[in-house]
Amino acid sequence: MEQKKKISALTAFAVASALALSACGGGGGGGGGGGGGGGNSASGSDNSSSGTGSSGGSSSGSASTGNVTTPQYANASAQATIFNTINAQRQQCGFPALTENTLLDQAAQAHADYIGLNGGTITDTEVSANSGYTGVTYTDRAAHFGYPTATKYATGGSAGYYTNATLSEAAYGSNILNEWMGGVYHIAALAWPTTEIGLGWNKTTFNGFPEAHGVVEIGNLQAMSGSLPLTFPCQGSTGIPFTEAGETPTPPNTTGAFGTPISVTGNPTDTIVLQSAILTNNSGATVTLQVLNSDTDPNKLLPQYQAVAYSTSPLAANTVYNVSITGTRNGTAFSRSFSFTTAGTAVAS
Repeated sequence: MEQKKKISALTAFAVASALALSACGGGGGGGGGGGGGGGNSASGSDNSSSGTGSSGGSSSGSASTGNVTTPQYANASAQATIFNTINAQRQQCGFPALTENTLLDQAAQAHADYIGLNGGTITDTEVSANSGYTGVTYTDRAAHFGYPTATKYATGGSAGYYTNATLSEAAYGSNILNEWMGGVYHIAALAWPTTEIGLGWNKTTFNGFPEAHGVVEIGNLQAMSGSLPLTFPCQGSTGIPFTEAGETPTPPNTTGAFGTPISVTGNPTDTIVLQSAILTNNSGATVTLQVLNSDTDPNKLLPQYQAVAYSTSPLAANTVYNVSITGTRNGTAFSRSFSFTTAGTAVAS
């Protein structure tokens, strides 16, 4: 049996508003993995930004913004896997594709390196006396590398993965992405109305095997077009993680592993209220869901433009689930019905 090292607990992306920014805490103690892979842990935090070191060819974007028209992540790298998967999942559900931003890349890479230099503990914040320090928060680190945080909102998350085997870079990336995709407070990378992303990556060695550390940054809240609100997952989504564990703060009414959330998202100035959510499998069995809105979230981490519903116990692997939800967007009623399919029990190596 694989032995997995518990690196750290999940902590949340910050609440984001078009009018104000609200910070939340980060970092923390041990937690196990979910999302179809073991030994994962993740962390996300307040107004922040982060990305990975770019690799590959020269930038073709604007030096003033850091955006590049052609992604710079090396082919088959963990970063490329995360970037491509996030964008494929987002675009299928109607969200805008994220553009690589090299300033966020630099901030995220610096934080990934900081994690590696300081024992591999996943944390959102940095301590100035520690090796590799570039800023306390994701926002501080983004500003340090020139990202215009005075005019653009940015936030981030970090994750770690370890198992007593050596996987491909793509598999490490997939395992870490599953942690973000599977968290009630981490699904933001796939389900917020942002347009820019940066990724950072670092590996150390533990008991003779790689320990991977990933950092994601998303930024630049923008209004979306289409039939709002959007959902993630959505009709036809596949490869959705079926279980998550170790998220901090703990999602309401969970005591261990829980099911991947269904996120409902509007524009940055919207107020989304989810009123009902029903989940059934193809056999017709109903899965009880916890509905969470910004005003009922005891952890005060969901923004007004997002609501979530999730099973308080894990879903099943390789299963088609049918979703029916109702709610309001700025007081106007909406309903959505769709189906998605969960991933298998492991990420391919």
